[in-house]
Amino acid sequence: MDNYIVSARKYRPSTFRSVVGQKSLTTTLKNAIQSNKLAHAYLFCGPRGVGKTSCARIFAKTINCLNPTADGEACNACESCRAFNEQRSYNIHELDAASNNSVDDIRTLIDQVRIPPPIGKYKVFIIDEVHMLTTAAFNAFLKTLEEPPHHALFILATTEKHKVLPTILSRCQIYDFSRISIADMVEHLQYVSSQEGVTAEPEALNVIAQKADGGMRDALSIFDQVVSFTNGNITYQAVIDNLNVLDYEYYFRLTDAILSGNVRASLLILNEILGKGFDGQNIITGLAGHFRDLLVCRDESTLVLFEVGASIRERYKEMAKHCPDQLLFKAIELANTCDLNYRASRNKRLLLELTLIQLCQLTQVAVDDKKKALIEPIAGTNPSSQAVNSGQPQQPPQAPSVTAAAGAPQVMSTHMPSSVPAPPPSTAPNPARKTARPMGISMKEIGVEKPKQQTVQQATTNVKEVVTPFDNDSLVREWDNYAATIDKKVYLKNTMINCKPTLQENYYFEVAVHNPGQQEELINNAIHILPFLRQHLNNSRIQMRVRIVEGNEKHLAYTSTEKLELLMKINPNLGRLRDEFNLTLD
Repeated sequence: MDNYIVSARKYRPSTFRSVVGQKSLTTTLKNAIQSNKLAHAYLFCGPRGVGKTSCARIFAKTINCLNPTADGEACNACESCRAFNEQRSYNIHELDAASNNSVDDIRTLIDQVRIPPPIGKYKVFIIDEVHMLTTAAFNAFLKTLEEPPHHALFILATTEKHKVLPTILSRCQIYDFSRISIADMVEHLQYVSSQEGVTAEPEALNVIAQKADGGMRDALSIFDQVVSFTNGNITYQAVIDNLNVLDYEYYFRLTDAILSGNVRASLLILNEILGKGFDGQNIITGLAGHFRDLLVCRDESTLVLFEVGASIRERYKEMAKHCPDQLLFKAIELANTCDLNYRASRNKRLLLELTLIQLCQLTQVAVDDKKKALIEPIAGTNPSSQAVNSGQPQQPPQAPSVTAAAGAPQVMSTHMPSSVPAPPPSTAPNPARKTARPMGISMKEIGVEKPKQQTVQQATTNVKEVVTPFDNDSLVREWDNYAATIDKKVYLKNTMINCKPTLQENYYFEVAVHNPGQQEELINNAIHILPFLRQHLNNSRIQMRVRIVEGNEKHLAYTSTEKLELLMKINPNLGRLRDEFNLTLD
């Protein structure tokens, strides 16, 4: 017991080669040592437990080694290396900036910088958690950091680079340490297990690596904890029990219930999980991560984003085959929304259950969408036959959206069949209009140019095309017939009575209106007008253009500047009068 050392210290890297998951950084440092191109200040930054301080110590030992190896490693045999390994070296000084963050501490450090090293070339100062220094301490350190003695070298380490002053950053070579990948951590944990005589399942080590969140020190600490719990036999079940990690099996069971739309089964599984003491937010975040893993498993190119053991990977790939992409997208969105609302919810369990119910309904929605996609409209059918074939009432189509682009005619497309039943007769009750639409022009529209001509066309894809020639008289007759059926839409009816269509080429017809209000009214109701005309004229290619008559499209109030310009055109003397007396408009 007296000689026991935790794994995080016992297996701490002592050479660049033994550093886990930072190959690019260690290679850069070794090359700098071999080429004798050393900076006077380095900044090592990155998450906790990824090797910043360890690399700083290795770097300090190596640059002072009297007999470095050919690959840039310390020999561990010379006097300098032995002194470092025995923790009696006077060449390397470590300062904890969290507890030594004042100006006086920095002044003491500066006094030590002046003393040359007794052995070796460099005197190295490692300042850990450098972001904890006060602003005054940073400022006191600036001059020494910028122009230190030739024998002094500084290595600063921090987990929060954004808190370090920019003036400090500009004086250092910055090395960003990345999180250690799960594969690298599992490999290192297997090595530690073999050295300690511990048997460990790969899935168990994978869970430990995921729990460590990219930090090797955390992974080794968890490893020691689990070894004590299992007495040297690490299994997957023992790890999830000891670390309070939710088993994959629960997520697979929930996914099966969701895919089958079984609400009762999903609620019972949730109750079972909560009964084991798991926090609700951990459940929903884990479920969102589970759906994300299923999504990346659906494509071979994204499998690299999924870091688990081989057996679990195959099970995920098999489950992913039964999960459509759209369902997974929506499931991730619902789970993420639940996660965001969890803390604010007063009834957290109800929120979880409601989310599971919504997830179970996703498969039913997908089935309904497929059924709707199988129903294809047939051109040329009369309203009575459609009423017989349709078991449910059709919902009214939405009006096409209009986006005005100045100076160019616009095309609005809405996907709907070419033959649609005629609007109900005037005796049928129509829903009341929420607000009466203004007949004139609002103040906000003054000065806004609208396109003089807009084209309304409705796509007739997947519909049998019917093209029967017709003349302008037939077009006007059916136009009037439709106007006679819309007694409740007074403004539209008056517009259709006063503005007659004119047949153009390729079964286009043009309607010349007098103001933008009439143009907008026709465009908004084109989704009803065009199907009526196509059905009664037996032609699915009919399209409509709406044009404002020249001279009527712009009846806007003159601004003061426009009034002056108009008067100056009538009487040029006004312009000379303005220039002579330097007059301006207020």
